Amino acid sequence: MVLACGRRAVAQHGCPAEDKLSTEGQTALPNWTAVKTEVMNSRKLLSETRKTFPDTKAQCQQPSRILIVDVTSASWDNTCSVLSEALENTLCLACRLTGPCRIPLLSLYVVQNQQECLLPFVQLKESFARVQACISELRSLPREGCFPQGGDGVVQAVQDGLQQFKQYSRHTVAGGSTNSSVEIIILTSQSGKEMVKHLEKKLKDVDLVSLRRIQVIEVLKRGFLEPEDVEQCMLAEEPSSNDIAILGMDIDLQTIEDNVISLEMLFKTWLHDCGSEREHLHLLLPSGGSSYATAPKTTLICLKCDLQERLLDPALLLGTADGTMKTADSNSSCQMTAWPATVLYKLQVIKALKSEGVCESVLYGLPFIIKPTSCWQLDWDELELNQHSFHALCHSLLKRKWMLLAKLDPQNTCPSWNIVVHSYYIIVPSDSATLLVKAVAVRELLMPSVFPALLAEHPERVQGPIESALNSLEVEVTYNPLHLKSNLYKHLKSILYRPLHRQQAQHRDQRPERHQSKQV
Repeated sequence: MVLACGRRAVAQHGCPAEDKLSTEGQTALPNWTAVKTEVMNSRKLLSETRKTFPDTKAQCQQPSRILIVDVTSASWDNTCSVLSEALENTLCLACRLTGPCRIPLLSLYVVQNQQECLLPFVQLKESFARVQACISELRSLPREGCFPQGGDGVVQAVQDGLQQFKQYSRHTVAGGSTNSSVEIIILTSQSGKEMVKHLEKKLKDVDLVSLRRIQVIEVLKRGFLEPEDVEQCMLAEEPSSNDIAILGMDIDLQTIEDNVISLEMLFKTWLHDCGSEREHLHLLLPSGGSSYATAPKTTLICLKCDLQERLLDPALLLGTADGTMKTADSNSSCQMTAWPATVLYKLQVIKALKSEGVCESVLYGLPFIIKPTSCWQLDWDELELNQHSFHALCHSLLKRKWMLLAKLDPQNTCPSWNIVVHSYYIIVPSDSATLLVKAVAVRELLMPSVFPALLAEHPERVQGPIESALNSLEVEVTYNPLHLKSNLYKHLKSILYRPLHRQQAQHRDQRPERHQSKQV
């Protein structure tokens, strides 16, 4: 519920990350065993890739992706169209996002009576035309189970993809390749558990040094989800002890339904920051003391956290409006950004705030999700203590109905600045194991505003039409962004489909004329 400024404007479940959709959209925090497995796999991968790629610090943390599509199922007829649309939607976003590429390399295989590589590794931002041709070829594949089922074709595709990645890496490492690991995503309508067992058996003797993990996605044919439930399809099936490791590499088994939104949300996970070499954020809390007045000012509790985007920044999608939109400045020393995670932020909590006392009109910018870190460089005991401390903070804030006011310590100052400019943030709890952080206005930014009191009485001739208009509106309990479309995908595709020679011609026309100096 959002009330007028000066009253309760950000209720406990009233901010964008606290409504039903947002909390359901966050995958439940895994149990401690699963966290240990994830971190252990990251440690093993990083140590082994450093042997092959010496300059690790200069490398992109985003893995390359190999998508393997099993088309042997009888349900391929429906899955084909929704898969193609979801993949195209996500990749057009990835191609148009400014900054470091979030999907540096992509390859696509299909498994029919044998595996076939429809798309060898390509650099995504430079190759949307090839990607679109690959998706068109995917749409044209025969339908309705024309091929015998079996896992051998998938295993061969995995082996071929890994070999292709090794060859690509050897070819480009001399030129400073930024890709040291690869993730393999297998989409199948066969039994996911049987597929995992088959992969474990067949890949025992395969060199998996560069493999970050394998995802087996079992696509279920059950009727389309209601929009308010679609994000729940991303909840992974809890891995059993038989589903965990091949030589230390993770096999992640998930089930989703065969509709566009479910598959789109799966592919959008590729756009998240996948680096786990260090934490993104230190949340600093005062320690000890029975009250604010007696609490020591020099001792701090440090919670080590990761930042995650809840929304894509529209400013990173150039040309989405009138062409005048500027890119977000990811190098600003006084603002946080979750992508790319190149710096370690420090947020020092300075006050607690009653939830009903924060006015939404003074919050601005994109929200970020805060989670306990999964950084592989921390030891097990520190990771476990950090996670439990984070949970305790979430519980305590909910119980007290508090938010936190925090100050961002600047990373560095511009050479022309001789005074440090601070940014402040509001930290909001939820009933999930996450926190929401959003920038809050300070004195210098606040504009004068007048909020006149509501009249106690008004004419009935005015009240009647207004009440009638409101009564005609459909009422929803929560706002669900999945109900609304802006035609952004269509707009981005129209830009990306534009013939290359037309774009080059436009760039030439926009260049200022060069005046050659006259020779005397």
